[in-house]
Amino acid sequence: MPLLKQAQPREVQPGLPHPGVAEEVLADYAHLGLSLRQHPLSLLRETLGELRFVPAEEVKRRKAGLMVRAAGLVLMRQRPGKGNAVFITLEDETRVLNLIIWRHLAERQRRILLSARLLGVWAEIQRADGVQHLIVRRLYDYSHLLGELQVHSLPAMESEAKAGRPQ
Repeated sequence: MPLLKQAQPREVQPGLPHPGVAEEVLADYAHLGLSLRQHPLSLLRETLGELRFVPAEEVKRRKAGLMVRAAGLVLMRQRPGKGNAVFITLEDETRVLNLIIWRHLAERQRRILLSARLLGVWAEIQRADGVQHLIVRRLYDYSHLLGELQVHSLPAMESEAKAGRPQ
């Protein structure tokens, strides 16, 4: 104890850099499952653009019947009853996209369908009664671009993942 009485502590500011936007978004998702700072895909938009994926807002401006490449975080996967299609909702930094994936494609690309966190699609734009859907022709898993970011979709197809097939 007498040794510590003689010590004269000197406080120093740690030389740690302030976290960047990406680290803050990553921390937000790790602790809250969301971020109010920036959408994670806004940080990846340049890379997605190089891969020729267009933002959901751009998809909205394109004509029905055109093919388009789009990508987003998977918010929800569902297959009602014994239907012939799987419905997925994707989200990017601009808006959401509704996907329709017919059974034959869902079975052929089941692994990507069930596991991708960042899903890219090659799809046809369809509109009816003011509602837009993308009829998917091909699925791409770009989850590796998210790094450590953990994004989880709603568990609508969780039992199907355990069974190894879409319900």
